[in-house]
Amino acid sequence: MDFRLPQQVPMSEMTDRHTALLSETPVDALSREQAAVELLQLSRVLAYHDHCYYHLAAPEITDGMYDALYQRNRAIERRFPDLRRIDSPTHRVGAAPAPEFEKVKHRKPMLSLDNAFSEDDVQDFMSRIKRFLKLSEQEKIACIVEPKIDGLSATLHYQNGQFVLGATRGDGQEGENISANLRTLREVPLVLQGDAVPESLEIRGEVYMTKADFEVLNQKRIELGEPPFANPRNAAAGSLRLLDPSITAQRPLRFFAYGYESLSNRPDQTQESILISLKRWGFRVSPLIALCNDVDTMIYHYNVIQSERAGLPYEIDGVVYKVNDLSLQARLGTVGRAPRHSIAHKFVAEQAETVVDLIDVQVGRTGVLTPVAHLRPVLVGGVMVSRASLHNDDEIRRKDIRVGDTVIIQRAGDVIPQVVDVVVSKRPIDSVSFVFPTTCPVCTSVVVQTPGIVARRCSGGFSCMAQAVERMRHFVSRDAFDIEGLGERHLQSFFNWGIARTPLDLFLIEERNHQVIPPLEAREGWGVKAARNVFDAINKRHHITLDRFIYALGIPQVGHVTARVLAQHFKTIDAVMTAPLDRLCALEGVGVIMANELIQFFASSDNRILINGLVEQIEIEPLETLAFEDSLFAGKTVVFTGTLEKLSRAEAKAQAERLGAHVASTVSRKTDYVVVGTDAGKKLKQAQELALTILTEEQWIDMVSL
Repeated sequence: MDFRLPQQVPMSEMTDRHTALLSETPVDALSREQAAVELLQLSRVLAYHDHCYYHLAAPEITDGMYDALYQRNRAIERRFPDLRRIDSPTHRVGAAPAPEFEKVKHRKPMLSLDNAFSEDDVQDFMSRIKRFLKLSEQEKIACIVEPKIDGLSATLHYQNGQFVLGATRGDGQEGENISANLRTLREVPLVLQGDAVPESLEIRGEVYMTKADFEVLNQKRIELGEPPFANPRNAAAGSLRLLDPSITAQRPLRFFAYGYESLSNRPDQTQESILISLKRWGFRVSPLIALCNDVDTMIYHYNVIQSERAGLPYEIDGVVYKVNDLSLQARLGTVGRAPRHSIAHKFVAEQAETVVDLIDVQVGRTGVLTPVAHLRPVLVGGVMVSRASLHNDDEIRRKDIRVGDTVIIQRAGDVIPQVVDVVVSKRPIDSVSFVFPTTCPVCTSVVVQTPGIVARRCSGGFSCMAQAVERMRHFVSRDAFDIEGLGERHLQSFFNWGIARTPLDLFLIEERNHQVIPPLEAREGWGVKAARNVFDAINKRHHITLDRFIYALGIPQVGHVTARVLAQHFKTIDAVMTAPLDRLCALEGVGVIMANELIQFFASSDNRILINGLVEQIEIEPLETLAFEDSLFAGKTVVFTGTLEKLSRAEAKAQAERLGAHVASTVSRKTDYVVVGTDAGKKLKQAQELALTILTEEQWIDMVSL
């Protein structure tokens, strides 16, 4: 490929120029104008040779010549520090330590992936895509298969080809600014190579550490008396989030790019061409990538990559399948926080044998009682495991797990330890079956079980210390109110002291502090500054979006995705609280059991008092969605009826919601548009009687294309 630097300067010219640069005027004799020109030339030449060395593995100059160029660049910057360029190679050694990481809102969300654990799951994934696109099962959809690197996701912002900002994934909507740390990575170009670079570009990729580098790093830490990292991913994540970039620069971090978002022009039409562009611009992409036309070929490459897993220089925990055609990706869109067009196929978990030393029962934030097995520590997939959830009483009885049993364990998805089976032949003679408690082990309240739900719960609510503290811990967590500095220890102390026993109490804590004896700042381990920091952190969180507020409430079974669906659909917390069963069940991802959990939660007088109190203290903002100013359907209510010929019902509904419309299941006077397919019946008649606007499928497609 013909790699070129910005402004189309030929690389051969850049390579030949290094000798001339070293023979120029001594640094001490340079004028400001000469220094600026030379720093521009040096940054481009060194960026090119970094690309040759780290990406192409084809260096064009000796290490000594590279060092000479680098040292001249550094000497000029020392004399003229204000002329240091944003793409200067000296950024690779790190900048001054940062006091903290500022938040960065992603211009386009960084989505997570749904998981597949079997071939049937992959087949279901492809079938769902075809149903959504209204394609027959026989039609082929090409997919890219690539290994799923076990690292830390990051986004790199480039403006006019220059690296200007880098951030962590965070919660997908907002991450942390780690630009100074990312600049230290040799595999992150400070200036993009090649041509056809969009003016405004966000590169998406994975920061990781090789197995060999991880072992060397851990050995050094052990020699220095520091605790070793658990695995390469933790090492990479910890290194990337250091406040001192000069330390990050000493860590052997690497970067694989897998995609990009462009806010200007997008030169590529397929996922395959995206990867080609990434390579042309100077990024490393995984070499283990294949383009497949059917599920059988996808599974074949999954098995090939899994067979090569142990010999790879870096950790992977599965493969990712992505629809290759970007126009189909756009049609498929997202559901919750995951794209419909991609899925991660996880590898079969590694297993090990160990012994159950104890089974105890823990109480979670929603009151659910979870039995936990305490195991004799054993290494599973590179991680030492000593505990595993047993989920519920039914699971224990089904597998007949007892204290003293020898069990087979694995890490589900290479992450969560679980007991797979009991080796009954090794069971002690005096073993007895585990008896699930009938009262809460924390507050002694009666344990109850809702019909149709396996989990058993403590009935104590906020009077149960375990629930109260865990619910407040969830309430202040990053994806909820994100109140910094309020860890479990502080919340536990607040509960014990009677300072804060509900989330509402947290917003009243400063106001009530003077009534508490002794006040917070006079308590052991605190002080005026520490108390002030807590008050300030809480005061910064008097505004929150509706989806984060719903998630913060800790409603059973309601996670990020469901909270976002509820916020998008109902718009206000009052509408969510009064939603009937049928409207809840009509939402994507909300079944009868979850809908009943929502209704029961909001029917509780204690919960309603809590929510009403919070509403008086904070401002709940509508969920930010796409800009719908130019949409004909923004804020409108649309009903689909009959059989659509060109679109599936799911795709039509997704189109409407992307354009800011509310999709209803019944026709009323509040309905703005009724889209009718063939065999439309009662709803069409109702629309005609109410003189509503009726659209054919063709008219709908024409209007959404405007």
